[in-house]
Amino acid sequence: MNVINLIKQKMIKTPWSKYYKKEERKIKVEDISIYEMLEKCSTDRDKNIAINYYGKQITYKELLHKINQAAKAFRSQGIRRGDVVTICMPNTPEALVAFYAVNKIGAIANMIHPLSGEKEIKEYLTSTHSVMLIMIDICYEKVKNIIKETDVYKTIVTSASDSMNFLLAFGYQVTQGYKVKKPKRSEEYVYWKDFIRKGLNYHAKEDYHTTKDTPAVILHSGGTTGSPKGIILTNGNFNALTEQAKIVFKHIDIGEKVLAIMPIFHGFGLGVSINAPLDLGCEVILIPQFNAKKFDKLIEKYKPNILFGVPTLYEALINTKNDKLNLRMLKYIISGGDSLSPSLERRINVYLSNHGANITISQGYGMTESLAAVALSFGEANKPGSIGIPFPSNYIKIVKPGTQEEVPYGEDGEICISGPTVMTGYLDNEKETNEMLQIHKDGMIWLHTGDIGMMDEDGVIYYKQRLKRMIISSGYNVYPAYVEQVIEEHPAVLKCTVIGIPHPYKIEVPKAYIVLKNGYNPLTVRKSIKDHCKKNLAKYAIPADFEYRKSLPKTLIGKVDFKKLQEESREQNEKK
Repeated sequence: MNVINLIKQKMIKTPWSKYYKKEERKIKVEDISIYEMLEKCSTDRDKNIAINYYGKQITYKELLHKINQAAKAFRSQGIRRGDVVTICMPNTPEALVAFYAVNKIGAIANMIHPLSGEKEIKEYLTSTHSVMLIMIDICYEKVKNIIKETDVYKTIVTSASDSMNFLLAFGYQVTQGYKVKKPKRSEEYVYWKDFIRKGLNYHAKEDYHTTKDTPAVILHSGGTTGSPKGIILTNGNFNALTEQAKIVFKHIDIGEKVLAIMPIFHGFGLGVSINAPLDLGCEVILIPQFNAKKFDKLIEKYKPNILFGVPTLYEALINTKNDKLNLRMLKYIISGGDSLSPSLERRINVYLSNHGANITISQGYGMTESLAAVALSFGEANKPGSIGIPFPSNYIKIVKPGTQEEVPYGEDGEICISGPTVMTGYLDNEKETNEMLQIHKDGMIWLHTGDIGMMDEDGVIYYKQRLKRMIISSGYNVYPAYVEQVIEEHPAVLKCTVIGIPHPYKIEVPKAYIVLKNGYNPLTVRKSIKDHCKKNLAKYAIPADFEYRKSLPKTLIGKVDFKKLQEESREQNEKK
């Protein structure tokens, strides 16, 4: 960093600095790839467990070997530096191996949700110009219909049972696997184990060194308008988060266990609960399919030291009412992905205390555009109701919405972030990139989050509400504008507006208000519209309720007044 930038940074107010030791306030990010960071951090940990998958344990040495074999397989099948490979997988060892192998050879990993709708998968593949797809076999029924309309020339097929031990894999195939329709082996569809074998005879020596500023990962979010966008994250973004985690989670010891429930296609899952813990030498317990009702049983079985999750996950834990559950082994329990209400925070802390834990829950804050974590309430900065203080080398300021003007301590405004985990921009979307990433008078690039918050005189931040019209359901982002677009593609629909309505467990779920075209009746098209949503939307984005109206309320300038609908919904809920 040059002298001018250092001077400009000193102009920024950092009242939270007192919570860090002087040597902790700044991090240094090496000029290496995500893979090289993992390789470096794995030194002297060969025999330590890196991955635990249904009891099948993979050491750091074995993990690196698998990654290297997969990297050769990718190269043997034509993947080169800068190519985009889409990974459509839940939390399995193959997903992790593919992710790091793609990174090792300088390609870009495009991470997408395996429950995405057919149309969404096509959009994710075409918008990123993906040339290869790694998918879980349950996606085949959707992928087969759209794959020829993309640039993908080869699809690698995996199964949830690929890394299970023999008896568990046999049981899976007998109870579930036989139901899954799978493609025949061909040049276009290659199964994971066959794919790995293709690299065994590939011996070309190449320099895979990648810089920290090289794009490494594409994650997907809604930005300022709510339509899905590809977020470009670099090697340096991920490695910076690792360096920050070393300071923030200073009490994590090598070999301690992390329960990885948050999915690999989510920034919170990939960056915070999988990649950083692996770099810190943790044993990452991969959970590909989470059952909220059995959360307590997972904890009893694996005895994790660190939990990362969304508020609804901890609500589920409390609701298990397992009086015998012992949480004494917990060192950190982190909530992110959505705001943690004060009442739920209190209930969780009482639950932790009653079950032997010597800690309280920490609330984090971030967004996919900043790799999901930029601030955390921890240590002396763990004030009730707060999202804590910025991670080392991060800066946060609160500005008057719609401006770059900083507001005084204690006053609400838009949260802005600057730091080494902030994205480089949106894929092929300069307009929204420029709206989100703005250069302020201090010369720094600031990410305008669209969230309202307040900073106190100690630099502790409190999240208040979202400016963006976005629904967070069980920690997943649902973008009303996109759901509306999909529903309006149905031939019977004239107009649609989607809002978030309260849900006792998921916090919010989408509700669709629909106006039909003349000649159509809700009784005859209701099922067809629901089926249309099931085919084209991710499961969590499908509206929980459909209300049919003759018209929708309008603002003075003629736009649909979704705030009016929110008010009506709130009033109806209060009458119940």
